[in-house]
Amino acid sequence: MSHYDTRGRIFNIQRFSIHDGPGIRTIVFLKGCYLRCAWCCNPESQRYEIETMTEGGKTKTVGRDVTVAEIMPEILSDLPYYRRSGGGLTLSGGEVLAQADFARDLLRAAKENGLHTAIETAASLPFGEIEKLLPYLDLIMMDIKLLDPERHREYTGADNSLILANARLLAESGVRLIIRTPVVPGVNDGDADIRAIASFARGLGGVSEYHLLPYHRLGSDKYDGLGRRYSLSEINPPSREKMEHLLSVAEESGLKCQIGG
Repeated sequence: MSHYDTRGRIFNIQRFSIHDGPGIRTIVFLKGCYLRCAWCCNPESQRYEIETMTEGGKTKTVGRDVTVAEIMPEILSDLPYYRRSGGGLTLSGGEVLAQADFARDLLRAAKENGLHTAIETAASLPFGEIEKLLPYLDLIMMDIKLLDPERHREYTGADNSLILANARLLAESGVRLIIRTPVVPGVNDGDADIRAIASFARGLGGVSEYHLLPYHRLGSDKYDGLGRRYSLSEINPPSREKMEHLLSVAEESGLKCQIGG
């Protein structure tokens, strides 16, 4: 069977993105995640199962099964824009690595067509699954949300020991690695939290960039549409002044730091 026949489950394809990697990009969002982050802006990505969600008063199906061959034409339709801007394909989710074989083969097809490739991941599963993707990756954008294991479990539903171990291995892999932190007020927006994560990233050796991603509430309405409660409804996004302050804290590490990704 060709790698173009590999089947996976996605819930969105976003074209002409100027975030989540260099240049103009297409982002393919995969279904399924091992974490349950309280601030997740894509709650429809968490369960692997195909779901229904009400949005704007209309009910829609979230999730569809596709092969690599079926979605590559849409990805390649913007090839001139990728070439002019240095862009390409980013896989997101959910957790990309929850469908590692599909992700690997989609990235492989992208590389065969000359595209820059990237993934967004929390790397919250055994390294062997991540290793499958490395030959076809130009960039890994990895979230580290908290260093304290108990607080990490409280806000994401899982321990972070595997995540931190994988960060060390990825830093040694030779693939460009950017560490990112979604900054959530009352969760991880203290100086000590950001300083600790930036210091950890600096200590990895293979990391030169650290990005702070301001919390937003753009996906909060989706929880109602899924019949779920959004637990952070009382939290407001951090101010620009707060983010600038945390940026200065992160820069103490010596890494190249920025707000947003």
